[in-house]
Amino acid sequence: MSIVTIRNVEFLNNPARFLDPYRFRVTFECIAPLPDDLEWRLIYVSSPGNEDLDQELDDCLVGPIPTGVNSFEFEGSSPNPNTIPTEDVLGVAALILTGSYKEQEFVRVGYYQNTEYDSDELKENPPSKIQFDRLVRDISEKPRVTRFQIKWDVAPPQQLQGAVGAANSAAVPSANDLEGEDDGDVQMDGPNGAPAQTV
Repeated sequence: MSIVTIRNVEFLNNPARFLDPYRFRVTFECIAPLPDDLEWRLIYVSSPGNEDLDQELDDCLVGPIPTGVNSFEFEGSSPNPNTIPTEDVLGVAALILTGSYKEQEFVRVGYYQNTEYDSDELKENPPSKIQFDRLVRDISEKPRVTRFQIKWDVAPPQQLQGAVGAANSAAVPSANDLEGEDDGDVQMDGPNGAPAQTV
């Protein structure tokens, strides 16, 4: 069972210019106080077939974490244009937010990002050299969420055991709609290394 469950990820500047920083607010629930920090990382994936081109845009530490619902705002720099292959700049890329505790990743939230020019003229007749200052990005609000079972160093209070199961299996909302339907795929690793199951 997970001590921390993401409840919402809200993008504060979407759509935006390609070179603008990413700004978003993460809301999560913690069912037992955590003495150590949670580490959050934002990763840009321009070429899915080549992990060497992944860019870690930023990371932050949040903690110690009290019991209850918590939130924080995160700002990550835009990708470095010089490390993105020209053929991978336009179109769909991936943006990944990961959460870790004591160097153990417990959640990964992935989004598709579409990048295109800001005018019909440039869309129809793209220049031979990418004009990054004329690009805009739009991040899909349908996340793909994968949860991993890790070793937490705290145990949930006994009176919350019933709520824990509900929280652990609850659908993860779309990025900007806590009350919306779960449009993302949610995967959860089974106990003792059992295959992950989609819920």
